[in-house]
Amino acid sequence: MYSLSDIQLFSKLSPTHITEIENNSVVRSYSKNSIVFYEGDKKDYLFVILEGTIKLYKTSPKGTQVHINRMEAPSLVGEYACFERMPFPATCEFITDGKVMMIPYSIIYKHMSNPDFAMSIVKSLTSKIMILSSLIHKETIYSSEAKVAKILLENKEIFSRLKYNEVADILNLTPETLSRIFKKMKKEKIIEVASNHDIKILDHKALEDAVEHNKVQKRCTHCVANFKSMN
Repeated sequence: MYSLSDIQLFSKLSPTHITEIENNSVVRSYSKNSIVFYEGDKKDYLFVILEGTIKLYKTSPKGTQVHINRMEAPSLVGEYACFERMPFPATCEFITDGKVMMIPYSIIYKHMSNPDFAMSIVKSLTSKIMILSSLIHKETIYSSEAKVAKILLENKEIFSRLKYNEVADILNLTPETLSRIFKKMKKEKIIEVASNHDIKILDHKALEDAVEHNKVQKRCTHCVANFKSMN
């Protein structure tokens, strides 16, 4: 299990201050699929993930989950709600067993006069803004096929580390949609999938074209023969 000193936000604080925060905080254990807080909840704590992996998501009016981020320990959760004094904008759920330290807002505010501490808060908030910006771009620009092509180009190892339904969740796709896209890519000889889910990219250019054109392009297997017959 990680400690507060492993979190960038607290790394520059003295051992005395770290001990003070720990003595005024509560550590709770969570089992897999447990909810740390729901979208709309209002709590007076900053949450620090000390052990395990969580996912953050919003719920659409139709009840579907819109994946925002996946975070592993050590991580901060809830900075925005903490400093804006508003309800949490997303639901936080453990996808493994884990532990969380709940730090009262009053303790956080007490150390805001420390320049290193304040700058770490700014950096953490900025990184979350970039994540949200990337999510908005991905959801409004890319089609389902383009999203799969992009993650294959940038991080294909994720498919061997996570279950397909977990990757589908990250991409905000249904497992059925991801499976259908994989079948299409295999049919077009763009990828090969081993029994251990290890993926081999056969045609990088086809994936790049899928991202650029927002669609997996079908190969014309008879193009050469048709061209010759026309001449």
